[in-house]
Amino acid sequence: MVQPPPSLSVDLVGEIVRNAVAPVFLLSGIGAFLNVCASRLSRIVDRSRQVEPRLLESRGTEHDRWVRELHILDRRMSLVSWATFLSVLSALLTCLVVVVLFAATLTNRHYGTAVALLFIAAMLSIGAGFAVFLIETLVASRAVRVRSELLQHEVEESA
Repeated sequence: MVQPPPSLSVDLVGEIVRNAVAPVFLLSGIGAFLNVCASRLSRIVDRSRQVEPRLLESRGTEHDRWVRELHILDRRMSLVSWATFLSVLSALLTCLVVVVLFAATLTNRHYGTAVALLFIAAMLSIGAGFAVFLIETLVASRAVRVRSELLQHEVEESA
């Protein structure tokens, strides 16, 4: 039996909005994280564009070093892309939480389980995105090492 939709008083809409505020704040946080991911990806792409011509001009051990750096940059691009994907997925799931909260009130149905499952999925997704981002930062920090020959380099004094 279908029940008529409840009358949408200002108080009822206000209550729905209050319930939806926490997920909306979560969306703001996810947006800030996406900004960090986009900035990081941009820097990685810029660095790869700097390395490519150097790779083509190099030979021997220098060439091998540039190839290794490009492999690392490619791995980092992939990781940041995954972190971005998982974060956007979390944002979409969070949006669905808000939509279901409104739909539940408008249809006078109980979608508590759906809201809980969507929110759990959103948290798992953003958590996975953070974990992938952490891996990317570890890869980056391991890759940024000063070569030992540079650390031991001494300037020859002219006579």
